[in-house]
Amino acid sequence: MSRLVQPEYRLAVQVILKQKDQVLLLGRQNTGYEDGKYGLPAGHIEFGETVKSAAVREAAEEVGATIDPDHLAIVGTMHRLQTVTYVDFFLTCSTWTGEIENKEPEKCDGLLWANVNDLPHNMVHYVELGLSLGTTSAWFHQLIE
Repeated sequence: MSRLVQPEYRLAVQVILKQKDQVLLLGRQNTGYEDGKYGLPAGHIEFGETVKSAAVREAAEEVGATIDPDHLAIVGTMHRLQTVTYVDFFLTCSTWTGEIENKEPEKCDGLLWANVNDLPHNMVHYVELGLSLGTTSAWFHQLIE
């Protein structure tokens, strides 16, 4: 009798910090994944964390933003079937405290406020796709690569 293999899923948050039509992007470096491209403040959801608590932690760790979880809205979910299966939660926030700064210069070569409708050409593919799907209303997308 064959046994079904249960896939391993990794959960991650993608934090969309917004100022009007601008979103905050991070230039990736020395991570071993998509270096030289722009992404969002993001990271894995750790054991025991909620989606919103992970987003709060990642925003503070990466760019110094202190976010009230009540100011976060989940605007999208992406199921990525790649070499590793991910489920990404895209959250948006336009209210935070703290000065935005590069808190991880060893992993980030700089921050960029970019118009969501005119993103740089060197974006992490699934982040660009997520931003194109919208930052105000809920969406779901399955990406098979």
